[in-house]
Amino acid sequence: MSHRPLNGEEYPLDNPLPRGLSIDQDEGYPATLHNRGLHYASIAEKKRLWWRNAIINALFIASWFLFATLLSVYNKWMFSKDHFAFPAPLFVTTMHMFVQFILAALLRALWPMHFRPDRRPTPEEYGKKAFPTALATSLDIGLSNLSLKTITLSFYTMCKSSSLIFVLFFAFIFKLEVFSWRLIGVIFLIFSGVVLMVATETHFILEGLILVLSASALGGLRWTLTQVLLKNKKLGLDNPAATIFWLSPAMGAILAVVSVTVEHWRSLFGSDFFRGLLKTSETVFYLTAPGILAFCMVLSEYYIIQRTGVVPMSIAGIAKEVSTITISSWFFGDELTPLNITGVGITVCGITLFTYHKYRKSMESPVPLDAHGDPVSGEVDEPLGRSDVIEDAEEINLLSRSDDLEEVIPF
Repeated sequence: MSHRPLNGEEYPLDNPLPRGLSIDQDEGYPATLHNRGLHYASIAEKKRLWWRNAIINALFIASWFLFATLLSVYNKWMFSKDHFAFPAPLFVTTMHMFVQFILAALLRALWPMHFRPDRRPTPEEYGKKAFPTALATSLDIGLSNLSLKTITLSFYTMCKSSSLIFVLFFAFIFKLEVFSWRLIGVIFLIFSGVVLMVATETHFILEGLILVLSASALGGLRWTLTQVLLKNKKLGLDNPAATIFWLSPAMGAILAVVSVTVEHWRSLFGSDFFRGLLKTSETVFYLTAPGILAFCMVLSEYYIIQRTGVVPMSIAGIAKEVSTITISSWFFGDELTPLNITGVGITVCGITLFTYHKYRKSMESPVPLDAHGDPVSGEVDEPLGRSDVIEDAEEINLLSRSDDLEEVIPF
């Protein structure tokens, strides 16, 4: 025997429904929907929701583009031997982490209703769930900054785009995305465009390549773990400002340890950058001011992940990198060949196909709406870390097999 859940497909009785759903055996739909005045979205309502979400997400993505591009250009200026030539990128990133912590603390103090969740992680929860995210994030950022000392900004952004492959891999591992050959095909189309962009790099340096590819792998793990945190309200990290508040001190401490070892602080503080009060004040200003840009960028990133997920955020990142390549070519004179430009074109095509893939999926998936026409979403707990509206039958099966899942749609 079988019943039909939200998606209208047969659901075997030996695979029990997630808690919070009940079946009206006469009509084959969840009785709770009828009892609570809920209904399934029509095609017109789905399009309205899709465009509303697209506009909101586009605003967050635009802010991310802006702050990330400004920060990338600023870092290139700061670390380049032809410009400010500061020799310690990890030290700079350490300073940024503590600036982010201070800004997040200010938000929590000034607007506690919006930025201070009622819950907070216990020491055990922090060590098992938050600290690994902080470790992966700090190493990703640190290796990325180190690589900028030896490779061009264009080459960095091209190689860093390979993090999309790692993001998809870890999203499948942590069950944040449902396995789809169509999605894999689109991702590898985008990756092939990135390969073409890298193919004719004229300033190839093996050390820089290894650093940036290692950062890409850590970046994939970092963003996946971040989404798990942002989707779990029990930890009190489901607010982006709270996530920054709790993660940035650990990230700063990890980066400080690495920086002391690699960048030799005794020699650094004895250099011309810290010679005299005026020069020291100037250096500190140049080190800390970009921390504001980094905070705004990370806050935008976390909101994008919370709203869309890690894979769409990474796809948006590819578009950001394309814009960064263009700016780098114009501002720093980085070389781009016709093959690089062809790669950019293929990448843009892949992004377009991904957008169509998500649009088609949203149109085909059943979406329960409340009396006000808003989608009904639910909370889930570890290990999935998801709180999305149910998208398809495969995902319902995947969710229902989780022992930790409390409910899919609470009413």
